[in-house]
Amino acid sequence: MSITMTTAAPQLSRAAVKAATPLKPILKSSSSLLGTRRSSDEADLDNNTMENPQSPRKRQRVEFDLNNIEVHEIGARSVGEIKQEIRKALDRHDQGDDEDYDILKDTLSGKQSYDDDDDDEDVDPTIPERRRQELKVYLVSLSSFSPRLGRSCDGLIKSVLQCQWLGRDDQFAKIYVQFLAALVSAQGPRLTQVLICILERFTDSRPSDWAVPNYPTVSREAAQQRLHVALRYLLSLFPAAKPVLEQLMATKYPFHDESKRMHLAYVDNLLRLRKYCPDLKTEIMDLIISRLVKIDVEMQMDLDDMDDRLAAMVAMALKSSRENGNQDEEDSDESDAESVVSEEEDEDDEYTRVKTAKESIEKMDYILDTLFDIYTPSFADPDSDEALEAFEDLLSEFSNLILPTIKSRHTQFLIFHFGQRSEKLIDAFCGTCINIAFESQRPLILQQAASAYLASFVARGAHVPGHIVVKIFEVLGFHLDQMRTLYETSCRGPDVRRYAPFYALMQALMYIFCFRWQDLIRSVPDEVDKDDISSYLDQEIEWESEIKDIMRRNIYSKLNPLKVCSPVIVNQFAKLAHRFRFMYVYPLIEANKRLRLSQFSTGAYSSGGALRDLSFDMNDESWQQLGSFFPFDPYQLPVSKRWVEQDYLQWRHIPGLNQEELDDDSDEDEQEGENDEEVDEDTATDDEVGNDE
Repeated sequence: MSITMTTAAPQLSRAAVKAATPLKPILKSSSSLLGTRRSSDEADLDNNTMENPQSPRKRQRVEFDLNNIEVHEIGARSVGEIKQEIRKALDRHDQGDDEDYDILKDTLSGKQSYDDDDDDEDVDPTIPERRRQELKVYLVSLSSFSPRLGRSCDGLIKSVLQCQWLGRDDQFAKIYVQFLAALVSAQGPRLTQVLICILERFTDSRPSDWAVPNYPTVSREAAQQRLHVALRYLLSLFPAAKPVLEQLMATKYPFHDESKRMHLAYVDNLLRLRKYCPDLKTEIMDLIISRLVKIDVEMQMDLDDMDDRLAAMVAMALKSSRENGNQDEEDSDESDAESVVSEEEDEDDEYTRVKTAKESIEKMDYILDTLFDIYTPSFADPDSDEALEAFEDLLSEFSNLILPTIKSRHTQFLIFHFGQRSEKLIDAFCGTCINIAFESQRPLILQQAASAYLASFVARGAHVPGHIVVKIFEVLGFHLDQMRTLYETSCRGPDVRRYAPFYALMQALMYIFCFRWQDLIRSVPDEVDKDDISSYLDQEIEWESEIKDIMRRNIYSKLNPLKVCSPVIVNQFAKLAHRFRFMYVYPLIEANKRLRLSQFSTGAYSSGGALRDLSFDMNDESWQQLGSFFPFDPYQLPVSKRWVEQDYLQWRHIPGLNQEELDDDSDEDEQEGENDEEVDEDTATDDEVGNDE
């Protein structure tokens, strides 16, 4: 018996259509349920990724084509019989009798087992193969009934969508995708349900996730190819799918505490989607980076809360994982961390903390390494339109996602790395930070963050040329003078709450000075050897115009920034400024030790009563001073750091800067070499600048 079926739906009786109460179609045209030939070709549904397998057995032939599906014979059952079976089940279901309907659901779920048949020596060995072929015909036949598969058939559709199609043969995968297209074409609201079915597979990464009994193992690459061929085909047929998909991508993104394996698989699939769906390119990157920032912050907070012993355990777990090749076996997510704390089996909390921190670091590391790799081709010519467009996207993500997030530690290095590829890009980043820092309508916390990012970029950027350092210093100095003029009229003394933008900017300039003092020099005496930084000490140096005056005017103003700015940075600036004969501020620092910030503070805590009630140490004024966070301190992720190691300036100790600390500096250098594997390094301002106190 030979029957040919086209993709057009069969004519149904009015009674059947009325009983099914079909949902509104999503396509305007009803000429074809599966789209035009052009759409199919664009989606590559019939390409090499889903080639037909070798012909199974005689009399069991299913020919698949994009617009026509021909089923000639399947074992002893004809296509007409299967269609009649489906029609009967649907008709009885409409009448309230679900016996045949439930059998149909079970059949279409693809979960039938053939083990009992295989164990019976008297059973025809071709039965399992015939049944697998029958499932294809069930799907083909069910496509003809798509207009009837409305709300009353939710259970049946759920069963079909739960069918494990990725682990079957290529032919089945094609038929399954065609069924999804037919379903959405006839039942528009099913679109969300179908897209969820596909997105939920984005976290699958191991063959066991899609394996089907009695089928050959399907590789991860083959399964992903099928998944994305299906999604691309649906997007080509249904333009309305893109905004729906955009929303679903965020809702289906793995939670932060889910396994590294799920995160990496989901991100990998999103990046594959990005290649063939340019309309969602920006949204995909925004989603990945926003979730990356959250992991970054949580990871940093966890590490900050750890003592040295736990931090060492995390480092050991990371090292063990890298030595084992970061394998993705089912137990690999736990093996490394477990090996670290195996001697302390009772300390479950410690094990969990180490495992969580290790997984968070590896998530960050892998995803950032992938993003660096993806963006790199766009910056092959840093002055090209392509590079500028890619950098504009990064700037948007920086401004909207990274900058407002406190404690982000690594995500921002995307902008740090690519922002140094040309002076045009350097100017674009610095201009963005300056605009945010000095726009009065911006929240104060954003203004301060922008100042910190700008200062850290200019100070740490190894490829930021000296003339730009001078220019940025002068621009910041100009704005600093404007703020000082504005604030001094009402200033009674240093107050971080009232004048925070001024102090943030002053601290930024001192930070830049500490790292880039050589670039702020106009000329030096002949005795100075530019290759020997210690030769600059105690010399009569000529500084760039206005540099000294800018710093002097503001340091000795009524706002008294040296009392409010981070003591770590203030002390290092004072030391360098003194030995380079730039400025002598030690008398002011000594005077500030006798000055209490609380007498100038505004707000509820100015009297100190509330602090006494909370048992605060009234002699500790650190809560009234700026922190020393600068976001481009040395990058610590072990794998992806290869992209940025040549991008940032390491802190350079100056021999002889403080003679009594030479031995301490030598010991510190040795210690830094031993701690390369540690991941909880404090900010560079704590470890590097602060060690010269």
